[in-house]
Amino acid sequence: MSIISNSNNFICEFRFIFRENNILLETQKDVPLQEQIADGSIMPSEKIFRKCIEFQAAEDWFSEPEYDFSAMQLESSSPAPAGCEFIPLRDFFNMSDEKSVLLSTRAKGLLAWREKMRFCPRCSTKLADDQAMSAKICPKCGHQYFPQIEPAVIVLVSDKNKYLLVRHAQRIQNLYACISGFVEIGETAEQSVVREVKEESGVDIKNIRYVGSQSWPFPDQLMLAFRAEYAGGEIKIQPEEISEAAWFDKDDLPTIPKPGSVAHNLITGVFG
Repeated sequence: MSIISNSNNFICEFRFIFRENNILLETQKDVPLQEQIADGSIMPSEKIFRKCIEFQAAEDWFSEPEYDFSAMQLESSSPAPAGCEFIPLRDFFNMSDEKSVLLSTRAKGLLAWREKMRFCPRCSTKLADDQAMSAKICPKCGHQYFPQIEPAVIVLVSDKNKYLLVRHAQRIQNLYACISGFVEIGETAEQSVVREVKEESGVDIKNIRYVGSQSWPFPDQLMLAFRAEYAGGEIKIQPEEISEAAWFDKDDLPTIPKPGSVAHNLITGVFG
């Protein structure tokens, strides 16, 4: 099934509106947000979609009938319509059911991909929607372009009852998370785990074990989660990437990423 750009049909079961990394919800006063998300009554109505178009607040919108959802990206300065509010997409993940997380992740990722893939990399012609698949096609040279994801690894290193956690230099939050990084060309995921741990913390690891995966649309990553055991070496951080690395008792942890994130799932044992 194809993606339908700038569709006027918003009767899909799921409707997602984003502003940067936030999602728009049509909320009710005096009802806890968690309850509204759980009963599915919080997605923006068809009326809200049409208002965003009418007031020229939408940068892009599309429908994907095969997955029964419509998605819209608003301009970064757009205010929330009356009766609605924006919440961080990460918080929405934590409060939503599996299907809503999957579809909102897909919607956000496709919007980011559509923003990047507007012109053919081969001949610079403006791309069109493929009429048969969720893809773009060049009207001039005929080349098809499909949505792509970037594989990345994230690993929780343990030494008996302690976890190796790091603070990332490029992030403003005072959070301690797992070591992570993108898989490089020519590497296996396991080789990437070994390299990232060595580069960012200076230590060696053993007994690498894959435990799960999660799509992460910030903007287009597939996070491959691993556990590994400490094998030796002293901590020596990579200052361009890491501001601090330290061992923490698993029963006395610092502030870690919120529920719904890959790092939280690893650290708290959701992934096993």
